[in-house]
Amino acid sequence: MKRDIITIDREKCNGCGLCVSGCHEGALQLIDDKAVLISELMCDGLGACIGECPEGAITIEHREAEAYDEVLTISKMVVNGKNTVIAHLKHLKDFNEKEYLRLGVEWLLANQDKLSFKVEEVLHAVHNNNKGEACGCGDNAPKVQAQPMHSHGGGCPGSAAKSFGSLAAPVVASVGTISAKSELTHWPVQLHLINPSSGHFKGSNLLLAADCVAFSLGNFHSEFLKGKTLAIACPKLDSNKESYVEKITALIDQAQVDTITIMKMEVPCCGGLLQLAKMAMERANRKVPIKLLTVGILGEILENTWV
Repeated sequence: MKRDIITIDREKCNGCGLCVSGCHEGALQLIDDKAVLISELMCDGLGACIGECPEGAITIEHREAEAYDEVLTISKMVVNGKNTVIAHLKHLKDFNEKEYLRLGVEWLLANQDKLSFKVEEVLHAVHNNNKGEACGCGDNAPKVQAQPMHSHGGGCPGSAAKSFGSLAAPVVASVGTISAKSELTHWPVQLHLINPSSGHFKGSNLLLAADCVAFSLGNFHSEFLKGKTLAIACPKLDSNKESYVEKITALIDQAQVDTITIMKMEVPCCGGLLQLAKMAMERANRKVPIKLLTVGILGEILENTWV
């Protein structure tokens, strides 16, 4: 499968090792005074190591790699001790990766008799690091809260995956005015930037919208985005359409989205969005229902049908 994996520029790497300590999954090591990705299977692709690199030697690349395995990751990690496990779980919590966090906690609880540390101490440490809503990992699981966007040094903070769910709220648009409530539950949303492995996509109802749609519909958030995850694209102007097909295929097979709603404009070039979804469906091992909504340039819904 194709997913996001970090790439290290050996020419830029100065061997400082900051990224190694920043990778709580243990996927990075210093070898011959250079940072090396030793395990693609353990790289979560979230890019926390990017912010630790002072040389900008680390980037995220979308390429063929084995699927990230949280159970395997934490089972190998426990030999490094309690503090490493705590740092790993906090890392997952900071990115609001609830499913990975749940899997990790469940493994710890199931294997606590074999560990050199007490699981409740780990969970207590993670819990006390934050105040917020329960993550859904179980009765003994830590609590999580959406974190503010951080700048990640050599990487673009705009591509850092964040899930904020029901925490989205009305915001002050200007003095004395309040904007309508946002129904956006995660970031980023541009199809090139999203990570299909992000927890917010798992089992969700996906809205795949053309870039212009939200600007044509005043009720886009309340009527069409509410309750859905979002990806946006322009089938005419965006480059690398093959990457789009791969991302949609991964959303179907790996994230196992429940449904896909495609919203496109009435202009002919927008029809490419449906074609991208159909191509992805042909490659995918799963089949999911696809609904098509065509939006007129005056904001009316011209078509609403299952395809």
